[in-house]
Amino acid sequence: MSKFNIYFAFFLILANVSLNAQSSSEEQWESMFNGKDLSKWKPKIRNHAAGENFGNTFRVEDGKLVVRYDAYDKFNEKFGHLFYYKPFNYYRIRLEYRFVGDQAKEGPGWALRNSGIMVHGQTPESMGRDQDFPVSIEVQLLGGDGKNKRTTCNLCTPGTNVEMNGKLFTPHCINSTSETYHGDQWVRAEVLVLGDSVVKHFANGMEVLSYQRPQVGGGNVDGQEIKFGQPGQLLKGGTISLQSESHPVEFKNIEILDLEGCMDPQAINYKSYYIHPKPADCRYKKKK
Repeated sequence: MSKFNIYFAFFLILANVSLNAQSSSEEQWESMFNGKDLSKWKPKIRNHAAGENFGNTFRVEDGKLVVRYDAYDKFNEKFGHLFYYKPFNYYRIRLEYRFVGDQAKEGPGWALRNSGIMVHGQTPESMGRDQDFPVSIEVQLLGGDGKNKRTTCNLCTPGTNVEMNGKLFTPHCINSTSETYHGDQWVRAEVLVLGDSVVKHFANGMEVLSYQRPQVGGGNVDGQEIKFGQPGQLLKGGTISLQSESHPVEFKNIEILDLEGCMDPQAINYKSYYIHPKPADCRYKKKK
């Protein structure tokens, strides 16, 4: 073999290695919303069965997933949640949101410009008909009221607790260190969820809150017909849902990056950014 052919073969090997490395590190974000319908989502609204979208609360408008209350005479504590069709354990979820218009009639004062991303939640089918919130970890999304400091990507804990600095944290909510976002501007929210170990909140690209060991416990959930989990039970994964709490809100660019998958570098679907192994997912080239 000539020196040219040897160099050329060596170049092809290096190029192939480089392409494989690039492919394995390329993040594969999955769109959770197609901009056309709610085909991968299921609503659960208080006083109604799972799957019943009372008042067309959750709908699609101009390519956005929106929450509306124009069919409500009054809010009447009909807290709602829109659940994604499958659960996740280790992942990053990101979206953009904004609050618009006026709060529904007789919506609670604390729910002004208030919504949330619920993670590590129970399923809509396991919720009681009159249950107000799923047992979950809430990434609370707040809009500014035009004058006061009001952080977003806060933490609230319906039926749950977390640990902070190595100690059990039992208050229902804690504020993040985010800026306040007044008006109807779009805000980027992102959550890093690593099973039962760590959860981090981000607002417009900045980390604003971190905690550990999400678990069952605490109160602030009414209407459970079947108790979910046992106090102190760590939450390793669960459902993801978006919240309706009486103020119109809009969502777009809803995406998720699964961090659980094949971690064998010999597999064709190996990804270097995976955090947690899932050997059953590994696929290999067929031997000739």
